[in-house]
Amino acid sequence: MHRAAGLATTGLITAIALTGTLVAPAVAAPPEAGTATTTSTATTTRTATATDGVTHEENDRVPDGAVWTQHYFPSSDGSGTELHADVLLPEGLAKGEKVPVILSASAYFGHAGEIAPEGHERSGPSARFQDFMEGTDLFKKGYAFVMVDTRGFGGSTGCLDFGGPGDRADIRAAIDWTADRPWSTGAVGMYGKSFDALTGLIGNNLDQDALKAVVAQEPVWDAYRLIHSNGVPRPNAVATATTYNAIAAMPGMKDDDARYRANADYEKKHPECFVANSDGYRIADPANPYWTERDQAERAEGTDTPLFFTQGFTESNTKPEGMREFLANHQGPQRGWLGPWDHVRGNEKDEKGRLEMGRAGWFEETMSFYDQYLKGEKPTAAHPPYAIQDSTGAWRAQKTWPETDRAVTVPLGDGVYVDDGEAPSTGKTPGGTPGKISQRTPDPSNSYVVRSRPLDRPTRITGTPRVSMAAEGEGNVMVKLYDVAEDGKAVMFDEQVSRLDADRLALDLKSADWTLEAGHALAVEIGTIGTGDWLDTPSKQTVRIKDARLGLSLDDPSDDTPTAGERAPYLDTYISAYTTRLPSGKPTFTLPAPKSPKNNAP
Repeated sequence: MHRAAGLATTGLITAIALTGTLVAPAVAAPPEAGTATTTSTATTTRTATATDGVTHEENDRVPDGAVWTQHYFPSSDGSGTELHADVLLPEGLAKGEKVPVILSASAYFGHAGEIAPEGHERSGPSARFQDFMEGTDLFKKGYAFVMVDTRGFGGSTGCLDFGGPGDRADIRAAIDWTADRPWSTGAVGMYGKSFDALTGLIGNNLDQDALKAVVAQEPVWDAYRLIHSNGVPRPNAVATATTYNAIAAMPGMKDDDARYRANADYEKKHPECFVANSDGYRIADPANPYWTERDQAERAEGTDTPLFFTQGFTESNTKPEGMREFLANHQGPQRGWLGPWDHVRGNEKDEKGRLEMGRAGWFEETMSFYDQYLKGEKPTAAHPPYAIQDSTGAWRAQKTWPETDRAVTVPLGDGVYVDDGEAPSTGKTPGGTPGKISQRTPDPSNSYVVRSRPLDRPTRITGTPRVSMAAEGEGNVMVKLYDVAEDGKAVMFDEQVSRLDADRLALDLKSADWTLEAGHALAVEIGTIGTGDWLDTPSKQTVRIKDARLGLSLDDPSDDTPTAGERAPYLDTYISAYTTRLPSGKPTFTLPAPKSPKNNAP
């Protein structure tokens, strides 16, 4: 999940058997935690030790208003894995004074750079969340910020682990170590985006008393669904492993202390780490222990750490898959920003200065959240539990997500297609009437389309749509949902694929929040994959679909409670990229209207 790295994630430990068992290599016992490291004698290039802090004036890589120190401590699994932490305390913190701590655990905190060497002239703490520290005046507000390298990255030893048991042990150790520092109040919050949002979810799932709040922007809810879709691998099954192997191989900087440099070279001495990382991503079976260990949605059952998260429904990276299950399993307070954006942070702006999510106040709302749960301060402003932007660009406030007026199952009937792996072409309606689709090949047999009658009133499709069907034939299936306007233009707003490995197949699509206007219709396309977004192996066989059904959660937009926010710029980009024309044909089903309006106000 680093944006520049595509669907970047991490790998596993050293050796993985067919059962998914992980074996870590032996590591020498670490020196006593907190032992001082060597520092440069030149004041303009000083690096921090455990006892000798460095300020911005001494090293311009240190955030203004902070004092930087470095520390080492063992992971919690007894493997001998040693973890490295960069600690930033408020400058001028008196001896004995304690502050709450924001912790982030990640692969991206290497001193040389996040995903590749960045040409720094001197060592220093990562600037990955410099925007957060500066945008919140974090140190003036009396917080510390701690960055811990998860195993295999930066100054930590061990094999990279992609959110598995090794990373869980590291995060447990990081929370305990941070809470137990003499400058810590014992109240810890976690902060991150993408990979370090995943580690925040892991922190929640550990259910430790010291962890008081988690802020997770665009997280990975279930690692399997990031890499595979119901048995069909995504391209990142290869690309992500390669990316993270490269990050793990980055050396320390020449002015890093000897201990950091030795730890950074760990993977070079253990090339089996890279092999195991790559092998893990290739496991296609979601029931394999390798993946069940990394299903954060399933592991969230009964947890209650307060959670504030963001999720783009139109994400091209960490997609909204597993989100609904996680939120249902999580029993603690929840806050969320959801909407039609890509892989961005809550405060991020585009080249025109427009907020990528369209809603102002990310830092203010985040700090209000931390102040409430880490300091016990009552919020001074009222923020809705959920702020949601749907496909119209309008924002609304809700107590939870999804809020559903009506759950329906609509019949999609029967159909036939050839799993040829080509771009879905003209297609046929179930009755066999061909229609022309722009920019598609002339083969009419690799997908078919069914559609609803035009809607009488605006209807929002929310939650997680689910498709079930009986299938005869081997190969793959792809299901797409379209919003079809009265002029025939169709916007694809949801999709999912699967191997056909069961006679009766049921699969969840991505979570969605899309409003069909009055006069529009819902269309469903079923056929071969052929998009380039998966590494599918077409069977070339004819597939017969019978008794297909689509389960939907519907909401009435007329009773929305508006809240502040502008249209996300990416929404128009997405609509432009995913607009097409579908085959003509008669409607075959009716999408029921939501039930009578209810009061959704928080």
